[in-house]
Amino acid sequence: MTNMTPPTGVLIANTGSPASPAPRDVRAYLGRFLMDPRIRPMNKTCWWLILHLCILPKRGRVSGAKYGKIWTAQGSPFDVEHAKLRELLEDELRATGANVHVAVGQSYGFPTIPDAVDKLRRAGCARLVVLPLYPQSAYSTTYSVSDSVNAALAAANWDVPCTLVKHYGKDPVYLDAVAQAVRDAGFGQREGDRLLFNYHSIPLVDIEAGDTYEVQTGATALGVAGRLGIERRQWTVGYNCQFDKGREWLQPFTRNILERWAHASSGRVFMVCPNFAVDCLETLYDIDYELRPHYCQQLADAGKVLSGNELVYVPCLNGTRAHAQALAHVLASYTDGKE
Repeated sequence: MTNMTPPTGVLIANTGSPASPAPRDVRAYLGRFLMDPRIRPMNKTCWWLILHLCILPKRGRVSGAKYGKIWTAQGSPFDVEHAKLRELLEDELRATGANVHVAVGQSYGFPTIPDAVDKLRRAGCARLVVLPLYPQSAYSTTYSVSDSVNAALAAANWDVPCTLVKHYGKDPVYLDAVAQAVRDAGFGQREGDRLLFNYHSIPLVDIEAGDTYEVQTGATALGVAGRLGIERRQWTVGYNCQFDKGREWLQPFTRNILERWAHASSGRVFMVCPNFAVDCLETLYDIDYELRPHYCQQLADAGKVLSGNELVYVPCLNGTRAHAQALAHVLASYTDGKE
């Protein structure tokens, strides 16, 4: 019998990617990103002038060169993996009997969040579930998605029930998937292996305003470490990518941890980034081209013999079946027809 229940629309949202590594496309992407009220560090007018006159001309070239290092024949790896994930997640949800349509929307890239909202509206969806692909929520990420969805619904004059999944960093199936990814990368196969949970940093002012991101990152790390059965001295949490130096940012910084570990002990370091659902510039470029060379240099300065696998990166869950299954578990209570 045909399911006559109107479908539920699932919008999976993330930050996005430039259309290409060309400086013009990178400037356009960064301009949208850095003018977000939840991102910019000062009032709109002053920041627009600083951004467009001083920052973007240089950042467009520098960041464009970085994107060029990670670009693939298929395009942005970020967009490629989201397309795979969308299809797999829709399959997983429909296999449970849920009548759903899944769309991808990006806060600063393409397809945009308004594009995704329009697609789900045209598909006849009777309600929406918005899943920002940030396992640990933050004012600058999850709530930026919420802002964009609300604005898109208002612009479309679409009055539809809409639920925001604020975070899922403690979901057991998600934690299982991250722990298995760490095992699959080879962690624990040698004595002395250590695990570094690398998260994007946020301004301390957000935490002081009530953002619970720091608590959530700790909970995810504890959940994964517990599944791996490792002692507390074998793992730690670090934060990377402070946006500007005019504000204080959540620490300890990952670079400082790598420096300390390089001089204090030996053994491989495995780095996992559980607040990124899909690999992006901050994982594919920053780790290979900045953090790994930095760590190896610190080892050399400490007189350690380099073997070539001192820092092992654990890829994000990306567009894999395990990731789709984890997200389907997160979404199960929202897509089974119950409120």
